[in-house]
Amino acid sequence: MSQMSPLRRRMTEDMTIRNLSPTTQRSYIHAVKKFSAYFGRSPDGLDLEDVHAYQVHLVSRGVAWGTLNQVVCALRFFYGVTLGQDTVPERIPYARQPRTLPVVLSPDEVVRFLEAVSSLKCRTALTTAYAAGLRVSEVVALKVGDIDSRRMVIRVEQGKGAKDRYAMLSPQLLGILRAYWKFARPRIWLFPGRDEERPLHPNALHPACRAARAAAGLDKRVTVHTLRHSFATHLLEQGTDIRIIQALLGHRNLSSTARYTQVAMNTIRGTESPLEHLTLEVVPPA
Repeated sequence: MSQMSPLRRRMTEDMTIRNLSPTTQRSYIHAVKKFSAYFGRSPDGLDLEDVHAYQVHLVSRGVAWGTLNQVVCALRFFYGVTLGQDTVPERIPYARQPRTLPVVLSPDEVVRFLEAVSSLKCRTALTTAYAAGLRVSEVVALKVGDIDSRRMVIRVEQGKGAKDRYAMLSPQLLGILRAYWKFARPRIWLFPGRDEERPLHPNALHPACRAARAAAGLDKRVTVHTLRHSFATHLLEQGTDIRIIQALLGHRNLSSTARYTQVAMNTIRGTESPLEHLTLEVVPPA
């Protein structure tokens, strides 16, 4: 039987004391061994500057932020617990998850996409998602009775965060839903699955999105959530107050809604730069 390396034995003893799971133990030991191998030296002799250099190396290789943070956890444990250097772990920073702007379709792209959906049920469900800004789980959970044509609202029961709310019901969507109902005659669920006693499964809309995207010739990745992003962005471009959009989307925090201000192109184009209020004569150097 091969002997356990000093590093592995020392870290395992510490991890046993800390009651870490065997999987976490193996992950931490593997991460520290790779850190040591990168410099070709024992990790006991590597300092904080080496840690930061190793982090830069991992970033330059395009390592995912989640993997980077697994390495940070391992190195924080190694220096703080195994080596007992209490001040070092807090100086090993975690990687921040990159915040990307949502993909948004233009109004013309929304039309092309929805018209390319071959199934009537899926087309109507996706149209509803865009028209009311609903999540995929909210769309498939709609019941026939949730469509309130008298008040022109859609009741969204137990949306994200186990909250009920009302979404808008546009006259055009109401007409589409009535035409769909006359053809499909759903009884309980607005979009039933194969078994009419159960709603359509959310996964059924994903392949429909992929097929419609290809058929429409769109070069953007389109999901049900893309339609929700597009709904919010188009409302903002129309001048709708962001607090109203927050309520329609069911966002708890305004900061979640505010990200759409970064992609509302009409808003960006229509906002005047402060430079326009200055009188400047810019003379190029001789």
